[in-house]
Amino acid sequence: MTVRQRVGLPLLVLLAGVLSGCHSYRIHVVVENRTGAAIELLEVDYPSASFGLDKMAANADYGYGFQVRGSGPVKVQYTEAASQKIRQMTGPEIFERQEGQLEIVLLPDGKAEFHPQLTARP
Repeated sequence: MTVRQRVGLPLLVLLAGVLSGCHSYRIHVVVENRTGAAIELLEVDYPSASFGLDKMAANADYGYGFQVRGSGPVKVQYTEAASQKIRQMTGPEIFERQEGQLEIVLLPDGKAEFHPQLTARP
């Protein structure tokens, strides 16, 4: 195989993907700590994976993007730094091929608000 063929074939495959409308469906999540105190061991579970932080200061925000495989609810768990109390909450169900934004606001007393702005694409 010549150098021209080795370089040309991957470029041709890439161009075909771009022209055929390949699209990566991504959800951007922002977790806002409005509990009034620092938290530890934050974990956000979503269908097929999870993400998190070891520590999150009071009034801090954390952004993360992912692609959904399958469907299921968003679940959040964290530990209150001062009391070591574990808090768990379940948010909206999300589905494969959705994209957009999801805001998760962690509130005092183990409460949370979920603000999804998601659209499904064909």
